Amino acid sequence: MKDFLKVMIASALGFLIAQIIISIIAMVMFIGAAGSVFSSMSSEKFLLQDNSVLNLKLDGTIVERVAEPDPFTSLLSSQYPSSMGLNDIVSAIRKAKSNDNIKGIYLDSRSLSASMATLAEIRSELNNFKESGKFIVAYADTYTQGGYYLASVADKISINPQGMLDLHGLSSTPIFFKDALDKLGIDMQIFKVGTYKSAVEPFTQNEMSEANREQVSSYLNDAWSFMRSDLAMSRSLTDEQIDNLANEMPMLQSTEYLLSANLVDTLLYEAEMKNYLRELLDIDDDKKIPSATVANMKSVKTKNVLKTENTVAILYANGNITSGTGSSGIQDKYLVNEIEKLKNDDDIKAVVFRINSGGGSAYASEQIWKAIEDLKAEKPVIASMGDMAASGGYYIACNANSIVAQPTTITGSIGIFGMIPNLEGTTNKIGVHTETVKTNEFADFGNLTRPFNERERELMQNYVEAGYDLFLTRCAEGRNMDKETLAQYAEGRVWTGNQAKEIGLVDELGGLERAIEIAADMANLGKSYVIFEYPKLTSPIEELLNPSKEELAAKTIKNYLGESFELFMLLKNIKDQDYIQARIPFELNIK
Repeated sequence: MKDFLKVMIASALGFLIAQIIISIIAMVMFIGAAGSVFSSMSSEKFLLQDNSVLNLKLDGTIVERVAEPDPFTSLLSSQYPSSMGLNDIVSAIRKAKSNDNIKGIYLDSRSLSASMATLAEIRSELNNFKESGKFIVAYADTYTQGGYYLASVADKISINPQGMLDLHGLSSTPIFFKDALDKLGIDMQIFKVGTYKSAVEPFTQNEMSEANREQVSSYLNDAWSFMRSDLAMSRSLTDEQIDNLANEMPMLQSTEYLLSANLVDTLLYEAEMKNYLRELLDIDDDKKIPSATVANMKSVKTKNVLKTENTVAILYANGNITSGTGSSGIQDKYLVNEIEKLKNDDDIKAVVFRINSGGGSAYASEQIWKAIEDLKAEKPVIASMGDMAASGGYYIACNANSIVAQPTTITGSIGIFGMIPNLEGTTNKIGVHTETVKTNEFADFGNLTRPFNERERELMQNYVEAGYDLFLTRCAEGRNMDKETLAQYAEGRVWTGNQAKEIGLVDELGGLERAIEIAADMANLGKSYVIFEYPKLTSPIEELLNPSKEELAAKTIKNYLGESFELFMLLKNIKDQDYIQARIPFELNIK
């Protein structure tokens, strides 16, 4: 028996030691491979050739900005969803405009995913590029509506003779959970202010309220009017003709129909399109077309940019507003700390606060509002709204010196709500019962296994109304508006950027570049300034060495869930959210 134990212990110990040795070897090999990858990356410098085209291949999701590509992703899997940074795309187009080696742009917008304001930002840059006299040609096997919106800028639009082009208008399809919650025995206890604050509707009813239908119809029609007008102007058509074409469902029509309707200029296979490019560049048919990608253009220098005493900072705030210290989304303690750094940096003369958020925690929004208020006391702050800056997103923008938004930016939604589930019906269904002993009247406040009593409901509603009054006050003071006047445009109503400008919630229509110009002008910098982005993005090696389990989990889940990821995050946010929320009405699902 002793021998048996000795052998067993020795075997176990030997196995453990072997595993440790193997792990060390694997780690060494991994580090060696990593070093090799990074070495190869650093040694391969892109050289921009004369007579080149910018190959603007927009395939994947476009977000505000992304870190440098992870060199290990391709080693592990090719299935991870790709993302492109709007800042990188804009920078590449601007460099291409001013660089004599670039003769034009080859636009391939195949299956991009981007919101309307992001598309408007890119489209504006493409129009600016054309001022150089250089060409833009577009080609795709299939054009999404967003892809076609960009392609319409081109001097020539080509499509695969067997291809497809989508042009359908805009729609919003919110999802309602009331019947599902009823089946589970979950009763959502709602406290809100604002006729249009419809964030709670998916959990309390099975269809839109009339007020919500009104606001959704309003901002969809306004946004479509801008997109339709842009398309009509670019293709020498009328607004009415674009509507008629959209109603004919071009994606199910032949490419000959697309040609006759003047939606495209030519039907070409990709090889034929490349030959056309060679003609534009005046190179032989058998020669490779010199080209540069968005990634390539990052290494193309315009001038040496060093941080000087005249710096305009772009501070990005992207995602759901929550309480926390992490860099994922908009976490108040982390962002407030970044704002304080900018305030105390004497070299930074102005800040552009780039916001892309549908809101979140009212408490966290107030913390960020105060930090922006303190920053504004030291230097100009210009809010630049991306795809959306609504509810809490508008809360943190409202006290900027000036607010710039795209015509299609989703903004406003000044209102708050509280939503606490009552799981009494659920526990009864599964045969679980609770009983409470308490010392004071509200000792068990927040107990999810019972409904609020009348007194608790009264107190909660009063609390929400006080929060709404504070929100109104912050916005009125920030916008220099009478509180009663502002209240007419509040009540949780969502507006487009264009509508928001008309009612005084936004100062000017435009993109990030316009916000930068205003910031520099307010700081009296003239043209002598440089631009730096904050917060610092996490590098691939930093992510590897110090990964956030939440971010890694989110990336993995998104990979598998695809479009259903947003629904998953909606349910997760309900579980994690604070009692009081300043959020956009619901997941808009605009398509």
